[in-house]
Amino acid sequence: MKYQKINSELFVNNRKRLAEKLDSGTIAIISSNHEVPRNGDAFFSFRQNSDLYYLTGIDQEDTILVLFPDCPNPMFREAVFVKETNEQIAIWDGERLNPQQVYETSGISSVFWHHEFWKTIHAIILMAENIAVSLNENDRFVSRVNYSNLDLTHELKNRYPAHNFKRIAGALSRLRMQKSELEIDLLKEAISITKKGLLRAMKFIQPGVMEYEIEAELIYEFVRNRSKGFAFDPIIASGSSACVLHYIENNKPVKDGDLILMDFGAEYANYNADLTRCIPASGKFSKRQAEVYNAVLSVHDYAKGIVTPGATIPDYHAQVCAYMSEKLVELGLLTSQEIKENPKAFLKYYMHGTSHHLGLDVHDVMHRFEPIPDFSVLTIEPGIYIPEEGIGVRIENDIWLNGDQKIDLMEGFPITVEEIESAMN
Repeated sequence: MKYQKINSELFVNNRKRLAEKLDSGTIAIISSNHEVPRNGDAFFSFRQNSDLYYLTGIDQEDTILVLFPDCPNPMFREAVFVKETNEQIAIWDGERLNPQQVYETSGISSVFWHHEFWKTIHAIILMAENIAVSLNENDRFVSRVNYSNLDLTHELKNRYPAHNFKRIAGALSRLRMQKSELEIDLLKEAISITKKGLLRAMKFIQPGVMEYEIEAELIYEFVRNRSKGFAFDPIIASGSSACVLHYIENNKPVKDGDLILMDFGAEYANYNADLTRCIPASGKFSKRQAEVYNAVLSVHDYAKGIVTPGATIPDYHAQVCAYMSEKLVELGLLTSQEIKENPKAFLKYYMHGTSHHLGLDVHDVMHRFEPIPDFSVLTIEPGIYIPEEGIGVRIENDIWLNGDQKIDLMEGFPITVEEIESAMN
């Protein structure tokens, strides 16, 4: 891994918090992600299952965590099964973690080889009344492809049909929403690397460059600062392409007079930054571009001012949309009468959410209709998209809600029209 060693206290504390949520007689079993075939004998770059990483810090394939807090055999109150490392693996792919390294990474002392899992765990499962599994319960998740923890659950149900099965995704989500100081330090590092990429790109941008060349400047700066790379496919959208919300082709030339919407972030130690800025190709906003940009910035600042622990995402978003409607009237895009007749008229120019949780996943786990818990990290990302004018503007910062404080983790990034123009020139 490119990132620096992480204090195992983070993962020890995370397991302790989850163990306190488990019912008596419950064994929790959580698997790493599969390696996903790409073609031939190649695999896609491995990305660890976020729940497993949150609980262990182990960032390799073929890993299974077992938590059984009241197990009669103390060896299996916390145990982990990892891929066996050997001389051949070391020669071809590099060494995997040995038991001592697993302990130093995770704080778990009971370490077994992955291929020993079923024969080792059988007797332990028979001591439990309940089996807790962690499935993907993101309410927007849709996939035709099975994933590791779903496959593991099917196998467990086939082998132990008389056991009670429990869901722990909800409990894990509530824990993951509340970021510890150690997690904030990792997010800050991802954000710091993201800022370096932004400043590099701003110096590079000029009319005539290709969008993918801007993308290349970003990835160069990320990797040289210990990032694995992009937290998600970056959006480098010049001109009217900025009105396509998930534009990732990044294959067009930047023209004089274009505004470039850049939505990207660095990943560091599996934690993710998420930033959006709009940059004038010529180094100076046109009058209309500045008007739209300042309207979005006003909504951004308003949203940051009202978001608070205890609110719900839908209610908070509704307040932001009401304020956005006022700005759209000021820009001449809507009339007061149109809004009076249709309170949802803003959707023509602002059709996405204001905020999402951020952490080990870019769209991190959350409970949409429950109050936002303290110590959450949220994005703030309003936008206005005007296809008929070839202008799309979104502004996004990452905010940590810490008690009465709203800590902008991107404080000091160029964000105003004047700051962006100054940074480019």
